[in-house]
Amino acid sequence: MSAPLAISTQGMSRTFGGLVAVDQVDLAISAGSIYGFLGPNGCGKSTSIRMLTGLLRPSAGEIKVLGENLMGNEDKIRRRIGYMTQKFSLYENLTVLENLAFVARIYGFSWRKRQQRLAELLQLYDLVGREKQLAGSMSGGQKQRLALAAATLHYPELLFLDEPTSAVDPENRREFWERLFDLCDQGTTILVSTHYMDEAERCHGLAILERGVKRADGSPQQLMQQMAAQVFEIAGQDLRSLKQALIKLPEVLSAAQIGSRLRVLVTNSVSEPLAWLQAKVEEARGAGVQIETQIEMVRPNLEDVFVTCTGQGRHGDVA
Repeated sequence: MSAPLAISTQGMSRTFGGLVAVDQVDLAISAGSIYGFLGPNGCGKSTSIRMLTGLLRPSAGEIKVLGENLMGNEDKIRRRIGYMTQKFSLYENLTVLENLAFVARIYGFSWRKRQQRLAELLQLYDLVGREKQLAGSMSGGQKQRLALAAATLHYPELLFLDEPTSAVDPENRREFWERLFDLCDQGTTILVSTHYMDEAERCHGLAILERGVKRADGSPQQLMQQMAAQVFEIAGQDLRSLKQALIKLPEVLSAAQIGSRLRVLVTNSVSEPLAWLQAKVEEARGAGVQIETQIEMVRPNLEDVFVTCTGQGRHGDVA
């Protein structure tokens, strides 16, 4: 039996004048999962989240959140969801404790319940000892933990996170994701937008967005298995000029230098891609040029998937 859906959309769209920011996006996000929006800035991630939280009305389409039609039930549903914006949105001139207490009052917590919940959150998010610190004086990682504490204070069933780790270091990013998995294990559904490939690979499900269009949808493993290209790595000398030669070929979706190797994506339309690529490398090197080159087929990653299903590929540039 499949899990119930926390979010379901059909034809979700949003236009701003003549600009189509989100174009006919269908979603089916299972309850109790972590689902990601992956894409560059301007692809429609934040606009989609604003529609799903009821902060922005869609120009067209239907949206169901937690089993209810969002239209007309925005206020009711907002009490069941949490939202952490990309930019720190708490009051920087209030202390940690004052910010959390303010949010607790908004949700109508009694004094006793408020004291108990704030003590839990301070401990859970490693904020003990910082109760009197002004939020504006905190580091990026500390602000991130405070914002997550505020977003989850009322035990939301569904949590929206809009690029929550864009301003923190790798160590804080890893710790943040551990906390997300803890929340997920407790039954919270999480929708997170990101442009980091390693974060996207942590999600149970994923939508790749480009210019408001959903280009792919599935688990990271499914997307890698279904990729319409074979991936090769080339080791040797003069990789820069080799790259310039290869990206001119229509069968090459991408060529990007990764350290001392060149990562090349060859479309599935080529029947014997390894032999084909070897021949093309020899042609690019030129007759009589003696340069040792090694070519091996490698496993695809999520960045390869992103390149094959968006327009990011020709020069190996991935957002």
